[in-house]
Amino acid sequence: MTISDPAQKPPRRRASSRHRAQWYDRVPLMVLTTAIGAGLMIVPAIYAGLNGEHDAGRPFLYGAIVFTVLSFLVGLSVATRPVSKTARGHLMSLLITYLALPVMLAAPLYEAIPDLSFSNAWFEMVSSLTTTGATVFSQPARVPDTIHLWRALVGWYGGFMIWVAAIAILAPVRVGGFELVLASVHVGGAVSRGQTAQSDFPMRRILRFSRGLAPIYGGLTLAVWLMLLIAGEDPFVGACHAMSALASSGISPLVSLQESSASHWGEAVLLVAMVFALSRATFANDMPTPIGRRWWQDPEIRIAATLLIAVPTLIFVHHWVSLYDVGGGTPDPLRSLWGSLFMTMSFLTTNGFISAEWEIARNWSGITTPGLILLGLAMVGGGVATTAGGVKLLRVYVLYRHGRFESARLVHPRLTASPGHRARRFKVEAAYSAWLSFMLFALVFTFIMLALSLTGLTFETNMILTTAALTNAGPLTAVAGLSPIVMGDLGAAAQIILGVAMVLGRLETLAIIALLNPEFWRA
Repeated sequence: MTISDPAQKPPRRRASSRHRAQWYDRVPLMVLTTAIGAGLMIVPAIYAGLNGEHDAGRPFLYGAIVFTVLSFLVGLSVATRPVSKTARGHLMSLLITYLALPVMLAAPLYEAIPDLSFSNAWFEMVSSLTTTGATVFSQPARVPDTIHLWRALVGWYGGFMIWVAAIAILAPVRVGGFELVLASVHVGGAVSRGQTAQSDFPMRRILRFSRGLAPIYGGLTLAVWLMLLIAGEDPFVGACHAMSALASSGISPLVSLQESSASHWGEAVLLVAMVFALSRATFANDMPTPIGRRWWQDPEIRIAATLLIAVPTLIFVHHWVSLYDVGGGTPDPLRSLWGSLFMTMSFLTTNGFISAEWEIARNWSGITTPGLILLGLAMVGGGVATTAGGVKLLRVYVLYRHGRFESARLVHPRLTASPGHRARRFKVEAAYSAWLSFMLFALVFTFIMLALSLTGLTFETNMILTTAALTNAGPLTAVAGLSPIVMGDLGAAAQIILGVAMVLGRLETLAIIALLNPEFWRA
């Protein structure tokens, strides 16, 4: 019989693998995204080798080798660092990634085009990674296909990054629109939270959601590409358009879809692909939703459908009325309506694809449709946790519901909504958060315009550039004004300001302010 010493401490129970940090939990997000970006350089290198564009493909091959080795060495050097179990550090890493990763992605682009400055190359990669789609190449036909493939591939990678980061990083800290989603599901206590439960380590959560979303993202891209091929699109152009449509980047080797060989069938395929930027419920079930709600009851889908009906109708009626006032060409209702519908969908999802029928839709009465409509659509934006930019459809819906309920209370001061009424799905805090996001967007919009004005740009140009950057709808620069804005002619200072604005628009100002709040880090 053994007698235990009371002063002796009991043996510690060995932690399970679920709660014990693994090697991949210690890999910084910046190192992981850099390694993936370096690996993607192999794709344009192989394409250039197969198509004889060796001068354009060689920098991508060398870049893939060099940056992969550097990423591996940096990963080894930080393998023993302590692991944090909060997502706040990853939010900071995500911000640093959007600011620093384009420097690496721009290196092979800078070497592949001799007369391209590094500031232009960096701006191009920031625009692609944030799925903005603004380009410094005013004449795409003069740029090698390898470069267009790299732009579309980086945009596609950026779209997948925001798919994963939204649910794995932004959701746990309740920013990026999730402050509204998580406040809208408490309906009588019946809530379906899907897969939003957090794991112990942020990197483990990122890898888990990446494994779940990668087949969906890749499968949808492949399906859109095959549909474009069936519609008669060129294989290379179809691949670029498929990646850009899923990423909402609008990156294209063509000036507009008027040059596409797929005609209206190709636009119809892209229109269907843009639906996935209206609501995350269209491709994933990892966000909390009220039990019993069908897809047609999704608030983002409903308000998007309203805009898709109202805006083309408004444009068509505007031209029809103007036809009797000033005269004009012969109306072509079907082509005009199709051009208006496609452009509404394109800029509401901040894709920015330009329809082949847009010139007819905006000019057939002799009075040009103002680009302010497209600016407004881009500001509204798409769905929460999707690749679309803007202030998001859900915030517009929350403010609409709250305003409607408060207006009814002006007539009936004691009015209350029943527990099952839609007005009860969004509390006052949700309306406050939505209004705060609008105000922050307006303030940042003002500061960016003031900063750009110091570079000598005109007011109209400043407004278009600021809207395009903050809403991640870069093609606005080509269609919103009286004449296209040549991004390559902007100075380095203006490009840096716009690059920062793109990152602010991608991560949203509320998330950036959360990083500056000391209480956010102490919580």
